[in-house]
Amino acid sequence: MCRGLLSTSTSKHGNAPVAEAERSRDDCLDPNLTVSIPPLAPSTAVPLSQTLLSLSIEQDRWPEWVGVGSPNTFFLNALDNIAQLAGEPPRIRIGADSEDHTNFSPDVQISEAQFPSFTTDTPYPEAANIIASQDYYNLVSLLPSGTKVIWGVNLGGGNLTALGLGATAIGVAFQSQAVNNAGVSLQAIEVGNEPDLYAKHGLRAQTFTIKQYVQQWTLFAKNALAMVNKELGSAVPLQALSFAKSTHQPTGFSPQSAFQNGLLNSPVGKGVQWVSQHHYSGSFCSGSDALLQNLMTKNNIRSNLTAFLPDIAAVQANGLSYVLGETNSFACHGAPGVSDTAGAALWALDYTMFAAQIGIERLYFHHGIGYKYNFIQPVTLTRSTLDGQSLGSPFPPHIQPAYYAAIIAAEAISNSGATTAVQLNISNDFMTGYAFYEGGQLARALLINLKAYTSDSTTPREAVLVSLTFGEPISSTTMTVKRLSVPYADSTAGLTWGGQTYETGDARISGGLSTETASVSDGVTLSDTEVVMLTFD
Repeated sequence: MCRGLLSTSTSKHGNAPVAEAERSRDDCLDPNLTVSIPPLAPSTAVPLSQTLLSLSIEQDRWPEWVGVGSPNTFFLNALDNIAQLAGEPPRIRIGADSEDHTNFSPDVQISEAQFPSFTTDTPYPEAANIIASQDYYNLVSLLPSGTKVIWGVNLGGGNLTALGLGATAIGVAFQSQAVNNAGVSLQAIEVGNEPDLYAKHGLRAQTFTIKQYVQQWTLFAKNALAMVNKELGSAVPLQALSFAKSTHQPTGFSPQSAFQNGLLNSPVGKGVQWVSQHHYSGSFCSGSDALLQNLMTKNNIRSNLTAFLPDIAAVQANGLSYVLGETNSFACHGAPGVSDTAGAALWALDYTMFAAQIGIERLYFHHGIGYKYNFIQPVTLTRSTLDGQSLGSPFPPHIQPAYYAAIIAAEAISNSGATTAVQLNISNDFMTGYAFYEGGQLARALLINLKAYTSDSTTPREAVLVSLTFGEPISSTTMTVKRLSVPYADSTAGLTWGGQTYETGDARISGGLSTETASVSDGVTLSDTEVVMLTFD
């Protein structure tokens, strides 16, 4: 690893120095890291969804996300940035914990919500109760054209009438002229959120079993689809399960056990197209010390995801698609100094790309107003996201570092609709990489250095010279190098992608594009806590 001198420049977003290795110093580079990139797509390359990285939205404050009275242009611009690169906007799942606390009434204006008191660990808690009117559901017309929505309905409340009213409102919204004109469509209905935790949260008896769940889900899903389909005049698919965790066994709450208990056998079960599970890499529900490097560690990312391989196999064996319908860094809205940092952007990018390699079709990164792990903070905040204390001055809408993962993923996947990718074999505990193919030909590669260089580091920032081999000649002799530049892994601002920033008042990109043209034979230098995209000319 590099131990040479460093040159620094000051970020235009603040006073933190952006340290970069002097790339001309051979004594600052490790010449032993060689990465082989297949010039033609190998048989192991997997197709990538243009919406691989999508969003889950806590539905208690859904109106604020899209806009009350007028569109929330900041949030919509942030979605449009991604759509311009990927050719489609991210898919939006509206639901989560508050989907099991939402009921319909025509007597409220948009919605009314009751929230518990905030705490230091949970500055922005979910609502305990939400009453929503038709106008609440109609707000989907404000989403970018082409958006596909998964909407969660209330199973936890155990009230069929309430479920039917909410499902009807969803159907009415999606058959309306405004939503049709907007080009927004209903991809699926989700019935209940994390039912494996219902007993823990007092929504079911402590003896609640997977067999009882399947029976209740089948009844409620049948009624929900009947109401939605009646309004739409067509059949809507289901996204099923949404378990918080899995035993990975044919007992307890797991896909295997749900299938064994007949979830797919009924007429409504045959409408399931996606099976969803939820996953967080850790928990901050009671407060904890969360080390940023632990989140970013290559082996941790892989072990967190490969634990789901039995579930993925069981789902795919039934001809269904597997998604992480809710995911992010640390449960209970994220850990301060970790989930809201630049290191989380590198984690999210590698986590997303590796997930695709093991058969996960799509990941929905969860968001709520004021959550620490948000990619996007869509409204002005008056209380700190870290401890709930009043801010000296309001914090306007802004993107957080992890948003760059969505941008880079969209650019890497591209808008072709036919991109495949393969994970590169890199013998380094911190380095990961992926190659992307168009028409079977190598188009791009991502290299990610997950080693955390933090603001309290006492040693110089290191760098690695990555030599590239291809096994056979490739037509490209030069490549364009684009970098995610990061002040420190624990920085909460000051990142640039190709010299440009999204840390603007309207979420639109600012600044001139800065890339490098390099000889393929020279390889590329990668500093700690840095991402590079190589585009082969």
